[in-house]
Amino acid sequence: MTERRGSRQMVVTATPGRPDRGHVRFGHLCFACALGRAGIGVFKAEGDGRTPAGTYPWRRVLYRPDRVARPRSSLPVAALRTDDGWCDAPGDRNYNRPVRHPYPASAERLWRCDGLYDIVVVVGHNDLPRRRGAGSAIFFHVARPGLLPTEGCVALRRRHLLRLVALMRPQDRLLVATGATACRPLRDQGSPPARAKSKKARSLLRARAR
Repeated sequence: MTERRGSRQMVVTATPGRPDRGHVRFGHLCFACALGRAGIGVFKAEGDGRTPAGTYPWRRVLYRPDRVARPRSSLPVAALRTDDGWCDAPGDRNYNRPVRHPYPASAERLWRCDGLYDIVVVVGHNDLPRRRGAGSAIFFHVARPGLLPTEGCVALRRRHLLRLVALMRPQDRLLVATGATACRPLRDQGSPPARAKSKKARSLLRARAR
């Protein structure tokens, strides 16, 4: 895929020795994440539990308006509705597309009780074009407690997901890379460390201490 002018990459890699855990890197940020139960794979098939390797665009942000405030983001943002779903039936004409419930074919419900889809970022995987059975509903979403594995999505702690959503831009890209790399996740990415005191300031402090 040709990189757009001014685009940035958010990179996802697995943790060494733990294929269902990984890290999301974006600029100076690095957050722990959950991956698919089968780890990252180049070849993705419906229901295989893999997080698909590759480079993808961001599509939009969805959120539960009864649970969270509208997220700040440069991506398109839309509130979920109680009947929202996502078709995961490979033989259906709306495979890997949003649908409304009740729906005659298999379709995941996006309005969940467990909070995992309180914030969702839709990844542009297998949508332009769509290939039957090549995977559906690949999202960034809220992780289960303990960063338990997903069915193929990338899941983060809510505060970390919101931090990334606020930085995402339509021209940016997601890179899910094969191979494991180590990273020390930053806990809350709070205030940047204070700058080292200037030489002049250090001299004044020493003079006062005398």
